[in-house]
Order: sequence, then C-alpha cells, then structure tokens
Amino acid sequence: MPYRKISRLIFGKKESSKLSKTLRALFLAFIVFFFIGMGTFIFFAKDLPRPEKFTESQVAQSTKIYDRTGQVLLYDIYGDERRTIVPLSTVPNNLKNAILAAEDANFYHHFGIDLKSIVRSILMDLKIRKPIYGGSTISQQLIRSTFLTTNKTLSRKIKELVLTLELERRYSKDQILEWYLNQVPLGGNIYGVEAASQTYFRKSVSELSLEESALLASLIKAPSYLSPSGSHQDELLARKDYVLGRMAKLGFITEEEVKTAEEKVIQFSPITQPIKAPHFVMYVKDILEQKYGEDFLKTAGLKVYTTLDWDLQYFAETTIEEIAKSNEGYNAYNAALVSIDPKTGEILSMIGSKDWFATDSYPKGCQPGINCLFDPKLNVATGTSSLPGRQPGSAFKPFAYSVAFEKGYTPNTILVDEKTEFNPNCDPSGTQEKDKYGLDCYHPENYDGRFRGQVTVYQSLAQSLNIPSVKVLAFAGVPETIELAQRMGITTLKDPSNYGLSLVLGGGEVKLLDITSAYGVFATEGLKIPPVAILKVEDSEGNIIEENKKTPQRVLESEITRQINNILSDNEARAPIFGRNSPLYFPEYQVAVKTGTTQDFRDGWAIGYTPSIATGVWVGNNDNSPMAKEPGVVLSGPIFHRFMEKALSEFPKEFSQKPSQNTPP
Repeated sequence: MPYRKISRLIFGKKESSKLSKTLRALFLAFIVFFFIGMGTFIFFAKDLPRPEKFTESQVAQSTKIYDRTGQVLLYDIYGDERRTIVPLSTVPNNLKNAILAAEDANFYHHFGIDLKSIVRSILMDLKIRKPIYGGSTISQQLIRSTFLTTNKTLSRKIKELVLTLELERRYSKDQILEWYLNQVPLGGNIYGVEAASQTYFRKSVSELSLEESALLASLIKAPSYLSPSGSHQDELLARKDYVLGRMAKLGFITEEEVKTAEEKVIQFSPITQPIKAPHFVMYVKDILEQKYGEDFLKTAGLKVYTTLDWDLQYFAETTIEEIAKSNEGYNAYNAALVSIDPKTGEILSMIGSKDWFATDSYPKGCQPGINCLFDPKLNVATGTSSLPGRQPGSAFKPFAYSVAFEKGYTPNTILVDEKTEFNPNCDPSGTQEKDKYGLDCYHPENYDGRFRGQVTVYQSLAQSLNIPSVKVLAFAGVPETIELAQRMGITTLKDPSNYGLSLVLGGGEVKLLDITSAYGVFATEGLKIPPVAILKVEDSEGNIIEENKKTPQRVLESEITRQINNILSDNEARAPIFGRNSPLYFPEYQVAVKTGTTQDFRDGWAIGYTPSIATGVWVGNNDNSPMAKEPGVVLSGPIFHRFMEKALSEFPKEFSQKPSQNTPP
C-alpha cells in the first residue's frame, strides 16, 4: 500500500500532509548535513601525509636560556630531537600496557575517538568551570603532535577529528601504536620510548622492568615538568605508583606485582645533556612553562636572558663543592646558596644542592628526595611540594626585632637574660616538662648555657641570645611578626595560629630563596622587590615579548632597617659569642650577617648582605638527620665568607649613614 494512503488511514488526510512535509524536511536536512560532512571529511582527509611521515624527525626550534650577558648558554630546552625508531615487537608488554593505562585504556576498542572519555572530560570541565581535562586518544595525540598546531580553533579541532578517523581507517591499531611509541615526547629533546630508555636508564627499551615502564608512561602527562633530571622527582614517582595501580585495575598486572614494583628503587643514569647552573635553569624553566606551556617552548625558538651572573655562579659552585666535602666530617652532606641583588631582586647565583651531577649520592634503599642525606637534584633553595622549606633557627630573629622597634623598643632597651619559664601554668623554675593541661612548658636556653643578666636589645641580637629574643617576640607579637615576614617575602608561614614563641628561634619553615630576598629588604632600607630570574624574553625574530619591569615597594621604615643593619654588621658587638675573626668578619667591608642553627643541629645558616648583594647559605641533610654539634657559623660560615669575599670586590664597601640613636651600648 502506498505510503501516503497508509499515512492518511493512520493520521487522517490533514495530519498526514503535515507529517509528510516534516519528514521531507528532515530527510532534506539529513541529505544536506551528510554531504556537508562528507565534503568536510574529504577536504581535510586529503591533508593526511604519507605513512612514512610518522617515522621522520620533526624540526623544532629550541628555546635557549642564557646568563645575564647573553654570551653564556646555560641550557637548550629542546635542541635536536633524540630519537631511535624501534618496532612494536621490541617494546615490552609492560610498557605498552602502562601507556595504555595512563593515556588510553580503550585504545583497542574505539574507532579513534573515545566518546565516553570525551563526555567524562566535558563533565569534569563543566564541574570546575575550566577546560582542564582532555579526552584525547592515542590516535588523536599522534595526529596533533605530528601534523597540527596547538591552537584550539574550530578548524584545528575538525581537522584533528577527521585525520584521526582517517588514520584509524587506513592503518591497524598496532601500526598506530608503534608510530606513537616512537614519537611521543618524554622530556627535553627526547622523543620515543627507545631514546627515553637509553637516556634515563642506559638500557634498551626491551630490557625495561615493570617499574621503569610505569615511570616512562608517567612522563607523557608532563614530560618536561616531571623529567627525572628536574626538581619534581617526588611527583614523578607518585604518578608512577598511580600508573601501576591503573594497570592492576585494568587487569594488566596483579596487586602483588604492584606492591613489589612500588617498593623497588629506580636508579636514573646521570644526565648527559650539557647544562650550566642546573638548579637555577630548572627554576627558570618552571617559570617559563607556567607562562607559555611546554608545547610553545618546544617550537617557538625563544631566547631567554636570565639574571644569572655566570662568574659568581661558577665561583659559588666550586666553593660549595670544596667546603661541603669537608663538612661531611661533621655529618653534613648537603649545602645550598642563593645570592641576590637587593636593589633589583635579580638572582645572581643559585645552587639548590651541592652537586647536580653526582652519581653516587643515593644510599641503598633511598628514594630521591626522601630519606636521603643528599639528593643532587633537589632544589633546597626553592623547596618542593614534599619539602617546602627548612627551619631557619636564629636567622629568623631580625624579623621579630624589627616589629619590636616598630612598637617602641630601641637598641638600648634593657632586657633580662635569666632562666625564664614562658608558660604561665608551669613552675617558674623551669623544671616541668608539661603543665596541668598537658601542654609543653617552655624555658629555652642560650647556646652556651649561660645567663648574662641585664643586656640591651643591641647586645641581644648581635650575640644571638635566645632568652631575650623570646621576650622580644612576646613583646612584638607572633601574628605581627609573621605579618612583617610575609610583607618582606616569606611565603611559607601561612597560619599564625600554628606558631608560638619558639618562632623567633626558628620554629617555622622557610625557603632559602625567600629569606635571602627578605634580608635584602634590610639592605635596601625597607624597599622590597620579589626575586627575579628573567631579564627579558625574545621571540625567534628578536622581538621582546617579556621584560622585567618590577618596581620596589616600601614594606619597612628605613630607620628600623638601619638599626638592624648597624647591629648585624657590628663585629665587636658579636665578638663575645662569635669571636673577632669569625667567618662573619670582613676587615675591609661592612657586612651585616646573621647565622642560624636549629634544634639538634639539623640546619646551619648564614645570611648576610650589603646594599649591593644579599647571600644566604644553608647546610644540612635532606632527610633532616642531625649534623655534628656545631653551629651554623662553623658549617655555613666558611661558604658564606669565601663567596662574599669574591663578590664584594665588585661592589661599594659601606652602608648609608648610621642612625643617630643606634649606637653600641
């Protein structure tokens, strides 16, 4: 029976006519969209290059990082690609499965586009209101990295979709996976799993263990940021464990294999790519990646002019290498140094650990950054997510004294250095450990165990007396002192309620870079400029796309800084504790300096400055184990002195005129 007759019998003549028109319109729309889709597919599919294109090296303009003169190349972020093509049969199943678990678990079951993954990523993006999560399959990643730009335009997205579908139509899954494994970026200028295996483990990809396979798969997410040669090894190892868990969930390995692999220590081969000032370079590299992204840096051919003074940096490296070696006799296995121009905030030198290139620094059973006396890749100067800072000991005292001066103390204010119990609920004799509420009693002692009776504020800070300093903090206030420290550049002391009077003796953690920069505020008589690592960035044509134009901001009154400067640079005033010829003394220069030693001798500090340069030195162990019972002046002081003696020859000798009321008592 004809369609129209059936339609009329069911719907009636009038309704049937309407339905026919609707169906015809829908059919016409379908035909139009079909031909538009086919035309779009054919238009973009013609751009799919020959298969051999996947196995050819791609040209990339590297981003180069220079010192402040532009004459010393510190690091070439990408340079020539390192790649060795291997057949899929050479790649162990553990590595293939690890990459599938990390990047595309449904690779062998979809047609190039994983609709479930796309929907899931869209829902997550909508939930957080940011386009963060992606649903890209391995095929999409291969197309995007080989033929397309990273511009998120509609044209690019359509082309990616069409080329992905055409890729899947023309080639087998194994062929696509093989191309991907030989092309995937795995850090710096390393492309493909064979090159990565040779670089990081000095072995062929066919010899990789389960844990090593999971680690390589972990790199794909952020190959530069998570690079084993960078300062984020703790995050890389955490992602490795996540990938192992995913492999077990997908049935690739057993839970027992996961546990065994997680417990194994991964030994990385020493870095072979030339690099100067490595901790500083990786610090700069992180800044650039946050601004421009890894993909942009890979292709843009930027020239980055940093603040680093290569001559000072090289001298600092040789100084630390020599003195830190002798410090091992005091059970002190690591050291770090930062030097800043306080007038500009420019970082002149940075050493995050004593020897980036060390190959024998990990004790047996030691994970990098965890339970290690010395981790060469860890940047102690800037800290990491797992180790944000170190306790500064008495090096924190100037902040409390500054607040006390703001509130009315003068250098000649009298304090009493005597045994004092600061918990009012404890026996004043200082014999109790806990009060009736179970809280700790607090009766600190001076370094030498002596009491001096009446002393001035000037003497107390110059000689780093603990008991008077705690009284200064009690007068200044913990919240007010933390607030000033934050204004001056300390970023780690977030919640004042977490700290008590022990703060003035170093009871809070700080970063070496932060506290050195904060001391620079004293040097500039109250003006603060945050640390600067990059002077300017040029594109491949020489156009300046970024330039440092930070200006100073007043955070402390100049008269207060002059009082601090005068005290910390008075060699006679500190002589009763440190002696007249300590490493803190420079006969021909007026240098303000403060040391710090933490409880159980876990950290040793020396931080000092003139109006032209501020330098901070830390000595200790990465696992926070105690050193020998020697103060910061003994372990950090010699490094500080030798470096500053070299640096000071380039700068003026004196501070500005001393304040009239700030005279030694």
